[in-house]
Amino acid sequence: MVPFPSPFGDDNGDDDGLFDEYDQFVPEHLPEPGPFLRNHRVLTDDEHVEFHTCTRDLFEQRTVYDMTFNYNLARLNLDTRHLDAGYRYAAETDDPSVLRAEFTPTTPFCPQSHTLTIGSFRAWNGLSEKHDYDLVRVRTAPMHHQSDSINEQLEELEEVYLETGSVEHEPEGDVGSNPMERTMQNERPSRGNPDAPF
Repeated sequence: MVPFPSPFGDDNGDDDGLFDEYDQFVPEHLPEPGPFLRNHRVLTDDEHVEFHTCTRDLFEQRTVYDMTFNYNLARLNLDTRHLDAGYRYAAETDDPSVLRAEFTPTTPFCPQSHTLTIGSFRAWNGLSEKHDYDLVRVRTAPMHHQSDSINEQLEELEEVYLETGSVEHEPEGDVGSNPMERTMQNERPSRGNPDAPF
């Protein structure tokens, strides 16, 4: 039986031209650098390509996947159906050993933005020996409806990482959790008899 092709493409190159290549820098297919990158040196051309290709490998190693599209999150930058989504990068003006990464999701209500940006932070900083930066700071673009809350947690992760060297800290709060998860977290014990058979 011949399998149905994925509507999202795949990393084997069989995507009917829906994706740019990793060795291409196509600015019209990328989000505009946002406020987190403003006044810093935005990576373009070969610098962007080099770091984003490294990002693909780190995200593969740490399984940073967009579950909506079922692909490595780095591939979102190459997806020509989402021209304003993905990551842009900038080296900090005062300290070029620090990279800023700003994530623009596909929609203002993307439910994965929290998980994806935290996963990205952990991949870049947990595998920092694989790239040339001492720290990668991550933020969500302000177009997302929970960007302030998500970015507060990313700042907390960053502070703990700088203090301890660990990327595994779990920020407090339920940012990004879905209604079912919040219901389970807030659910009170039943008032029924604990000895009841059912």
